[in-house]
Amino acid sequence: MLLAEIIFSLDGLGLLGFEAIVTRERTVELLELVGLQEARERLDSFPHQLSGGQRQRVMIAMAIANEPDLLIADEPTTALDVTVQAQIVELLLDLQQRHGLTYLFISHDLKVVRALCDDIVVMKDGRIVEQGPADQLYDAPREPYTRALMNAALDLGSALPSHERADPA
Repeated sequence: MLLAEIIFSLDGLGLLGFEAIVTRERTVELLELVGLQEARERLDSFPHQLSGGQRQRVMIAMAIANEPDLLIADEPTTALDVTVQAQIVELLLDLQQRHGLTYLFISHDLKVVRALCDDIVVMKDGRIVEQGPADQLYDAPREPYTRALMNAALDLGSALPSHERADPA
């Protein structure tokens, strides 16, 4: 399937004429919003013709197409190199700020979690071990499992962008 077909399932909609044009334009708009280069030309691409980072941008475009308030992101930066990972984190932060998105972010990558999350829930074997504000968990984890996770995580420093968190008041 082509990207345009994947994002809006154009085959199943039976769109003709004006509706099909509007849908293609919305697809281009979404792909540009998530920073996909040459978005219009990419409409006729197959997924295997895109890099991992480009495919991830397409997935994010699909996820925001209906303008949700909550976006569930399950390992959105897995298998991406550090540079592309940083770009995706920056994109997620930008979309969050511009569109008021709330993320339920699921990840094993504590470096990315630290860059994105205001509150963290640490789980082990399907059970909550510890939860609280991100800064509190990183600065003073109470549970041994949380401490072990934090100690194992490398600090990317400047590789991931720091962001200002809005005061939830």
